[in-house]
Amino acid sequence: MFENYDLEARRIEQEIVRYGVALGIDWSDDMAVNALAREALACHAGNVEGLSATAENRAKVELFGLAQLMLKVMTESAGENIETHGGPAWKAFGRALWRESGLG
Repeated sequence: MFENYDLEARRIEQEIVRYGVALGIDWSDDMAVNALAREALACHAGNVEGLSATAENRAKVELFGLAQLMLKVMTESAGENIETHGGPAWKAFGRALWRESGLG
């Protein structure tokens, strides 16, 4: 469990930004972020092993894991009636994940 949801969300956001820089992601480019979200949604524990071990693919897997971690922080905080928000990078990625999942 997390103790300080806001702090955890800020730390995760910083890492999302770092990996976004490494991947050359412009979080304001909806098409690029949507494409990344499609990749994230298609990435499952069983198919991560099949990815080539390039720096780009490793960065994507880390970024996708950060997205899962952010969702966990937000879910846990909501369970305690605490609203937790990520920053601009997370919000762009979260919206794209929502759109690409077919739920949005």
